[in-house]
Amino acid sequence: MNARTSHIFLVISAFLAGLVLFAGVVLFVSGNFSGGGPGASAIGGPFKLTDQDGKPITEAALKGHPSLVFFGYTHCPDICPTTLFELSEVLRALGPDADKTTALFISVDPDRDTPAVMKDYLSSFDPHLRGATGGDKAVEMVEKEYRVYAKKVPTGKGGDYSMDHTALVYLMDKEGRFVAPFKLDRKPEQSAAELRKYM
Repeated sequence: MNARTSHIFLVISAFLAGLVLFAGVVLFVSGNFSGGGPGASAIGGPFKLTDQDGKPITEAALKGHPSLVFFGYTHCPDICPTTLFELSEVLRALGPDADKTTALFISVDPDRDTPAVMKDYLSSFDPHLRGATGGDKAVEMVEKEYRVYAKKVPTGKGGDYSMDHTALVYLMDKEGRFVAPFKLDRKPEQSAAELRKYM
């Protein structure tokens, strides 16, 4: 083997080793590295919160049907109400099939979002939308389970603040496992048709 061939072999070997390393990192970060079987994901998990009616709600509410999960807060100026409106339109487009799914709005601002506040806020949207809140630790735990970023940002107005947060709608399957981010940048009927595939 001459020097040129050795060099080419070395470059190809280094490239393949890098590719394997990259694939390993991607699998580890996505949660699929641990051999949990097809579709295993590190997104989602157990939680204990309170719904807008003051009743306990756990991850069991996401099982037996597809679910859409969105994290936000009631004082959100634009992203949250827009997303909840779009989710309401999808639920409307589902018609009677809306009863075969769950749409859950989890607060990232438990200090202000009490069950009563959540109930009043959600009254402006589709009645299938369910709210969830809880104590700081309970909310932090579910944020961690779903890999949600949330942080208070002071607005400088008498201690008021806004919340920076992940603005993603999570599509969960009948087993409560994460499938993919759910797209709302299409007609509600198209989103409804996509959701029906998981019923």
